[in-house]
Amino acid sequence: MARLAVVKRYGEARVTVAGVAGVAGALSLAVTLAHPLAGWAGVNAAALVVEVSVLLVLTVLTVRRSPARQAACCAALTGSAVALILLRAVWQGPPPLVLGACAAWALGAVAATGVGLYLRRLDDNRRRAIAEATRAQRLGLARDLHDFVAHDVNGMLVQAQAAQVVAGSLPEPVADALRRIEDAGQRALASLDRTVHALGERGPGIEGLARLADAFSPGVRVELAVEPGLAARHEVSSLAYRVVTEALTNVRRHAPRATSVVVEVREEGGVLRVRVADDGGGSSPSTRIGGFGLAGLADLLEARGGRLTAGPHGGGWQLDAEIPA
Repeated sequence: MARLAVVKRYGEARVTVAGVAGVAGALSLAVTLAHPLAGWAGVNAAALVVEVSVLLVLTVLTVRRSPARQAACCAALTGSAVALILLRAVWQGPPPLVLGACAAWALGAVAATGVGLYLRRLDDNRRRAIAEATRAQRLGLARDLHDFVAHDVNGMLVQAQAAQVVAGSLPEPVADALRRIEDAGQRALASLDRTVHALGERGPGIEGLARLADAFSPGVRVELAVEPGLAARHEVSSLAYRVVTEALTNVRRHAPRATSVVVEVREEGGVLRVRVADDGGGSSPSTRIGGFGLAGLADLLEARGGRLTAGPHGGGWQLDAEIPA
């Protein structure tokens, strides 16, 4: 179910809060300006209150949840619509009355914008706190692995090496078993070193995508397109790398017929967009079985204010991630 929650068929229209607010603000402004232009007089007070309430709620939601550029544009439309809406009733009055009415109602739009900014700040603080807590947990796990598990494995390795030296000539089966124990210990320590490094250090970022693409399956052509001059924060860049890694892993696992993969990374409106599309047919028996990779990645992106969608697209499968830059 978690996997299904992040799967969405492409081609469907996306309705965003900013889009709804922009359309509502533009329509309200058009109706307001139509009153003096067409000579309309009189308004329905109840309808006016409902309209203003809707515009104020949309202003709060847009400022709180939308990317900065969209939020500024759409909140300006809804705010202007609220400030000018009394023109429908007083446009025939003296100029001081008209200006006073617009100024008074503009305070409501300013207050709504302030509430939205305050909630947006709380959301940002919550995301930063989650990120810091996650990092602290990873560092703690890395320390435990290094201080306890690696120490015990190293002790087992030393005992195996000592047994080969101290015991002198050993029967061949016993000597062979000790050598295999020593080799397994060396591999375990190497794996622990890599795990501790991965937990304690942030992973590679966008700069590592070229190497990741080159190292992919020799039977699949990977076309990588990264926006020139893109300079994302390290946390954002690292998350984009993780998205591409998960997408390529899914191509290898679920799309054995794929011959090409397109990877695009660009920034748009304060959001880093990552798109990975393949031509592997869109589904396979293993796809229907599902997994936890996409669901976990979707949860991670959501916790950081982003979004992940994936689904059949054309002759293959497409994954699209949005990461607040």
